[in-house]
Amino acid sequence: MDTRDQPGSPPTLLAPNWIGGRVEPPTSASFTRNNPALRDDVVTLAPLSGRDTVTQACRAAREAQPRWARVPAPQRALVLGHLARLLRSQKEAIARFIAREVGKPVREARGSVQEAIDTAEFFLGEGRRLYGQTVPSELPEKELMTHRRPVGVVGVVTPGNFPLAVPSWKLIPAVLCGNTVVWKPSEDAPGTAALLTELFALAGLPPGVLNVVHGGGANGAGAELLARISDGGIDKVSFTGSTAVGRLVGELCGRALTVPSLELGGKNPLVILADADLEAAVDGAVWGAFASAGQRCTSVGNVVVDRRVLPLVREQLVHRARALVIGDPRREDVDYGPLIHERFLQRFIEQRGIGNEAGAELLLDGRRITANEAPAGFVGDAAQGLYVSPRVFDRVKPTMRIALEECFGPTVNLIEVAGLDEAIAAATASPYALSAAIYTRDARAMLRFREEVGAGLISVNNSTIGAESQLPFGGNGWSGNGTRECGIWVLDAYTRWQAVNMDFSGRLQRAQIDVPNERTVTVPDFGALGG
Repeated sequence: MDTRDQPGSPPTLLAPNWIGGRVEPPTSASFTRNNPALRDDVVTLAPLSGRDTVTQACRAAREAQPRWARVPAPQRALVLGHLARLLRSQKEAIARFIAREVGKPVREARGSVQEAIDTAEFFLGEGRRLYGQTVPSELPEKELMTHRRPVGVVGVVTPGNFPLAVPSWKLIPAVLCGNTVVWKPSEDAPGTAALLTELFALAGLPPGVLNVVHGGGANGAGAELLARISDGGIDKVSFTGSTAVGRLVGELCGRALTVPSLELGGKNPLVILADADLEAAVDGAVWGAFASAGQRCTSVGNVVVDRRVLPLVREQLVHRARALVIGDPRREDVDYGPLIHERFLQRFIEQRGIGNEAGAELLLDGRRITANEAPAGFVGDAAQGLYVSPRVFDRVKPTMRIALEECFGPTVNLIEVAGLDEAIAAATASPYALSAAIYTRDARAMLRFREEVGAGLISVNNSTIGAESQLPFGGNGWSGNGTRECGIWVLDAYTRWQAVNMDFSGRLQRAQIDVPNERTVTVPDFGALGG
C-alpha cells in the first residue's frame, strides 16, 4: 500500500466493491470523491451500487457466516492482531490519505488510525474472554450455563468524519464475535474504506466475512442495505449518522424485531463554573468546539458559563478562536481544515441566520473563506477548498434553536448562568444526550453533574471530545438508543445470549414443580415480648 502524495497530480485511488473475497468488476455507474481542500484533486473513484449488488453482498455474507462462527474465538482474534500490525506499519500513509480525502488535519488523522490500532489490539485479547457463565440449578444432577452466540449478518453504515476509527469500532467486534458484515462506507470516504478492507484481507480474514458496497445513502446502497433487514438479508444494523436517519433505521429494525446500534448526533454542553481553572476550561472549549472544524458528534455546541467569570471566558474564547490556524490539512500546524462536504457548508450558513433571527449576538462572524476575505493566518487555497472561519454566538438562551440543534461546523454558543443549578438546567435543555463536560474544583458539583446530566459520556475538567477503545461510547435521548460502541459493552451488540440446561438425572425434572419441599421450620412466638 502506497498512498503517499506524489509530485504533481496525486493518483486517484480506485475503490471497488468487495464481495465474497473478490474485487467486483467496475460498473458504468460511479462517483468521484474530490479533496475538500483542493477540489480539482480527484481522490477516489467508486461504484454506485444498487439493489442487485447489495443483495449479492448479503448472500455472500450469509454463506460465509456459519463457517466463520465455527472458528474458535481466539483464532478469529488472531486476525485482529495481524490487522493491528498492518495498520501500525501503514499509519503515516493512511493518515495522509485521510487528510487528503476528508480534510482532517494530519495530526488528527494519525490519532484516528491509532484509534483503529487500539481497537484491534483490545479485541485481540477479548477473543479469549467471550465468557458465558455457569449458573446453579435448583434441581439435582442438572447444570445451567450461558453462551454468547453471533447475531449473524450485520449491516454497517458509517460516516465520513471518522472514516477509519468509527468503522473499526463496528467491524472489529462484529467479526470477532463470529458475525459476517456488509459495510456501506460513507460516500465521503470510499478510499479510506478500500484501504481498510485491503488490510483486513491481508490480515487473513476469510472471503465473505467482510463485504463492502459503495454508493449513496438515502437513494442508493445505504437504503438498499437497510431494506434487507425486512427480508432477512441481514440480521442487525449498526449505524452512525444523523438523528433523522437514525429514527428511520430504528423504525425498520423495530418492525423486524431486531435491535439496531444507533450512534447519532449531539449538542454537547461544556460547563464552566466560577471556581474553575479558566485557562484549562478555555483550552477544552476551543478544542471541543473547533477541532475537526466542529465536524464531530461530540463537538462542544454550548459553553455554559457562570456569570461571574463570563467576561474573562468570553474574552479568552474569542481571542483563541481568532488565532486558530485554518487551512491545508496536510500541514502540521493547522488547527482545522475544510468542511467535508457542501451540505455541511450549507448547514453552517443557515445556522448564522437562525441565530441572528433569535437575537443572539455574533462575537465572531464565521463565514465561507474566500480569496478576498481570509482571516489572518489562513494557510489554504480559498478558491479550491470548503473553508469557513470560526463562529462564536453570545447571549444565547438554552431554548434557542441554535442551542438545541446540531450544526456540523466550527460554531459555538455562550450561555450565561447563575450557579450550578442553572448550569445543569442549561446542560440538559437539549434533547440530545451524547457528551457533556464540566470544569470545576468543587467535588460536590462534580458529583451532581455526573448524577443529574444524562449524557452517555461525562468529562470532568476535560473536553467533550475524545474516546478510548476500552471505554463505552454512545449516547441517550436523541443521541442514540442506549447501545454502546467500544470496550466489553459492545459485545452485547454483536452477540445473543443463549441459555443451556443439561440434565444428567435420567428422568424428567420439572423446574419449580419437582423442587423438594421446604424443610419444616419452627417459628418462634415473640408476641409476649411486647408486654
